Amino acid sequence: QVQLVESGGDLVQPGGSLRLSCVASGISFSLYAMGWYRQAPGTQRELVARISSGGTPITIADSVKGRFTISRDNAKSTVYLQMNNLKPEDTAVYYCNLPSRARVYWGQGTEVTVSS
Repeated sequence: QVQLVESGGDLVQPGGSLRLSCVASGISFSLYAMGWYRQAPGTQRELVARISSGGTPITIADSVKGRFTISRDNAKSTVYLQMNNLKPEDTAVYYCNLPSRARVYWGQGTEVTVSS
């Protein structure tokens, strides 16, 4: 059974930093690209960043470019999202995503709130 478990979300002031983690189990993690998405209240889920199976960042949304960095540790079956200089518009639930051949897997999400 494939599971993705996110953690690291919190309430943070504008300009602050957070690092999100997503641990995968039940699948050969190192074979798959991974992604981070986010969904703010009343909006559609949007892609934030994607990373190749080997650790090369593939995609980074224009809205977070220069502030967010995606990385992974295949030995720990974990993908990270380092978020710096956070802004109120980054407030959302953040989800990790694993697109396998059979289906797309999602975690349960971790909530990030940026507010003073």
